[in-house]
Amino acid sequence: MEIMVNGQPLALAPGSTVADIAEARGLVGKGGVAIAVNGAVVRQADWPGRRLEEGDKVVILTAVQGG
Repeated sequence: MEIMVNGQPLALAPGSTVADIAEARGLVGKGGVAIAVNGAVVRQADWPGRRLEEGDKVVILTAVQGG
């Protein structure tokens, strides 16, 4: 199946979850990360159970500290 992640197409196996994307990108266990699917933020505790579907639009945001 194919989804969009931050505007870029990504091919995934059927049944993939938000946690699969987070793990592949080294984001599991890191603070300051938010992932939204089709405009709705998915709580980090829900990443393993949130299955992705063909055509989903995923946005990954990371907090940046500056001064």
